[in-house]
Amino acid sequence: MSLDFKLSAMEINEILWRTNKTISTAESCTSGRIASYLTSVPGASSYFRGGLVAYSDDLKTSMLKVDANLIAEKTSVCEEVVRQMVIGANEMFGSDYSIAVSGFAGPGGPDPKTGIRVGTIWIAAGNAENLVTMQLTEDEGREHNIQKAVAAAMHMLVEIIKQDIPEEPAESEEATTESAE
Repeated sequence: MSLDFKLSAMEINEILWRTNKTISTAESCTSGRIASYLTSVPGASSYFRGGLVAYSDDLKTSMLKVDANLIAEKTSVCEEVVRQMVIGANEMFGSDYSIAVSGFAGPGGPDPKTGIRVGTIWIAAGNAENLVTMQLTEDEGREHNIQKAVAAAMHMLVEIIKQDIPEEPAESEEATTESAE
């Protein structure tokens, strides 16, 4: 595991452990790697609810409740699909947050039916109230495309859960409050 992934997983572990929040994953082209990194840290069983590798569109629709008409119209490699995957994973696993990924990792050229190029990967993280998305578009080879998607997803998750954490008072503020009493 790269140092970047390990540090992200440790930061996610610390925040979710402290806040008693949970996470799940819905992965397509990353094939469960995000779930693997999230659970590589001791204590992950307290916050990791589960993950689904939904490589096929029929699993995205049947298990994650992604709209089949949306996939037919825009393909599974679009922002709207990963948004629905996040919501579906949170509902399926009963989690507070989810990460979803869908894309064309490669190899190969553009999809002849859609024109979507290899290296196009959509990522979403969050929940129904606070959800962020990102699109990757550079094709640097299958393995690197997947690694970039995993790294981006982990960083997105850290940022989204940090937004929901109540700020703790700084030590100097606590000391001032205590001495004033």
